[in-house]
Amino acid sequence: MTSMAPEKTVTPALRAAEFELSIGGMTCASCAARIEKKLNRMDGVTATVNFATEKAKVAYGPGVEVADLIATVEKTGYTAQEPPKATARAEAETPQGQEPGHGGGEIGALRQRLLVSLVLAVPVVLMAMVPTLQFDNWQWLSLTLAAPVVVWGALPFHRAAWTNARHGAATMDTLVSIGTLAALGWSLWALFFGHAGMPGMRHGFDFSVSRADGSSSIYLEAAAGVTAFILAGRYLEAKSKRKAGAALRALLELGAKDVAVLRDGREVRIPTAELMAGDRFVVRPGEKIATDGTVVEGSSAVDASMLTGESVPVDVTVGDAVTGATVNASGRLVVEATRVGSDTQLSRMAKLVEDAQNGKAAVQRLADRISSVFVPVVLLIALGTLLTWLAVTGDATAAFTAAVAVLIIACPCALGLATPTALMVGTGRGAQLGILIKGPEVLESTRRVDTVVLDKTGTVTTGKMALHEVVTAPGVTEQELLRLAGALEHASEHPIARAIAEGATARTGVLPVPESFENIAGLGVQGVVDGHAVLVGREKLLADWVIELPVELAAAKAAAEAEGRTAVAVAWDGEARGVLTVADAVKDTSGRAVAELRRLGLTPVLLTGDNKAVAEAVAREVGIDEVIAEVLPQDKVDVVKRLQAEGRTVAMVGDGVNDAAALATADLGLAMGTGTDAAIEAGDLTLVRGDLLVAADAIRLSRRTLGTIKGNLFWAFGYNIAALPLAAAGLLNPMIAGAAMAFSSVFVVTNSLRLRRFR
Repeated sequence: MTSMAPEKTVTPALRAAEFELSIGGMTCASCAARIEKKLNRMDGVTATVNFATEKAKVAYGPGVEVADLIATVEKTGYTAQEPPKATARAEAETPQGQEPGHGGGEIGALRQRLLVSLVLAVPVVLMAMVPTLQFDNWQWLSLTLAAPVVVWGALPFHRAAWTNARHGAATMDTLVSIGTLAALGWSLWALFFGHAGMPGMRHGFDFSVSRADGSSSIYLEAAAGVTAFILAGRYLEAKSKRKAGAALRALLELGAKDVAVLRDGREVRIPTAELMAGDRFVVRPGEKIATDGTVVEGSSAVDASMLTGESVPVDVTVGDAVTGATVNASGRLVVEATRVGSDTQLSRMAKLVEDAQNGKAAVQRLADRISSVFVPVVLLIALGTLLTWLAVTGDATAAFTAAVAVLIIACPCALGLATPTALMVGTGRGAQLGILIKGPEVLESTRRVDTVVLDKTGTVTTGKMALHEVVTAPGVTEQELLRLAGALEHASEHPIARAIAEGATARTGVLPVPESFENIAGLGVQGVVDGHAVLVGREKLLADWVIELPVELAAAKAAAEAEGRTAVAVAWDGEARGVLTVADAVKDTSGRAVAELRRLGLTPVLLTGDNKAVAEAVAREVGIDEVIAEVLPQDKVDVVKRLQAEGRTVAMVGDGVNDAAALATADLGLAMGTGTDAAIEAGDLTLVRGDLLVAADAIRLSRRTLGTIKGNLFWAFGYNIAALPLAAAGLLNPMIAGAAMAFSSVFVVTNSLRLRRFR
């Protein structure tokens, strides 16, 4: 996705490689726009440069080398290098003894430059603003204090302006450098060649342009004050950008640093990076699980809250899958590694978040186009302001002041920060809550969606059979029925039997051990429990023993089957004693999730391959009116297309391989993170927790992030549109203009940081 150059058509062959570059030396959105433009002029290259993340994402085809990409960036006047690998990235971003931040660890130097400039600039500003502080020859003390601020404090601006000038370009630094040097140069002329250096010279301070004799006016407070304000803005911006990327860094730092691997029966502690698929490793209580794997020994509760946002620990035992970076809460586990390195869920999550942060929404592409032409236009406006004031008033002082104010007020920094900072915070916060947003284009889709198609199995329901209803014959207690039927079913491996056994255990406690047990293929089970001859299974199994269901039990069975549930008859000692119904259980949160989706203005539709009776029963339970049932997996895409043909904008929520094509076809695909890799790959949003309630949160967060981006851009555009005429009309003092410019960038970043409080 290119913001500066026209969209290129890159054939699949040319998309052979994708690469990411860390860019150094960018100071504003115009810098990013220039680098992007140069890269996109290379044959077979499509690049997106992000000012906030200081990275370029480049897709390039055969015949292009990485060295060529780096050389192009360096020829443009900036530095480029391959970023550190994900495993080492967190450490690399935080050099020892330095506070990480803007400009690759230079935030400490920026803070030092700011503090020295502030100490020197404050007395200069106070003397200029408060006439009572203007003692004889105060102006020479002002020059002594202000000169180091303008020359040394603003050196990064001058250096960047010179580099850009050598490459025939102008950026925000050009505006600041010209403005501050012009103010200093005018003041030096007035002091040494005009009347401003005379003992007893006094002048007042005005928020707007004030007319005075040019030879007796100095602008040292504007030069020093503007430099200090802009340095303060840069520093706060760097700190805020550091906070904005904190969620991704936290994600990268979640993983265990080392692991106890079993080698020849002994535990050997090695760095996690050396772990291989198939290795078995030990995880003690309180330790992080080193990588994705399968439990081969032990049982425990695992806290996955840092990955999924789910606060309740999950019980795991032999055969269960576990995820790297989650915490073993209780027992000792031996885990066999199944995925290592960049294949793990943690690494894939981090990659998704990083890719999303490096992208650009459609609204930002417009801002980039404006930024690229903005600086040259401002230079022309400043020149026009100077000439117009001179022609109309003949007042060189007022003309110069207005022109400098135009240069300083116009810096388009806020435009460049509007989208990336909101994206960084929004996607980072999403990752903390178990919501992975694939890219900024997704945000645009969430705003338009009006229909949400929900796959039933595994999305609205658990995808696992569970005991639903217990109906007893007269004189039989529910406890007794579950105890005897559950004991017999506990010995069976059938999914329906397991559902009954688990339900019985949950409701009655420990089950007795059958004295005898026999599985009757296709019919059920029979055996002896506590001295009773027990039958559990189809009605035909009871009929084979000449046992009939009484009217009330037959009615209960018929009612259950009419709703698509499986009914299991129970008899002992020659009499029918009850009916147990089993069904794919609806998730606890599905009803609340559907209500929340409705509140967001979405119409829910239940889509399933199950029979209509089952689908309608589930739909009634969760509050869905529209049901599309008995759909073959390959026909799910056609359903989505049909809804789109009706003029609807469709979101699809699913988790299986059979949902992948429909997720990709929908305007917005939400993949359950508990589902298959195919579904996750096809989705636009991944819900790590596998809870439908998170789908509503994901849409809310996406819409909130998009709203923040639009608010930021409105402020940035509005600020420049409103401020430029004021400055040109002589209604802004240059120092006030500098403060306002710095504030606009800080405001945009601070507004984005509000997304960190999303719940």
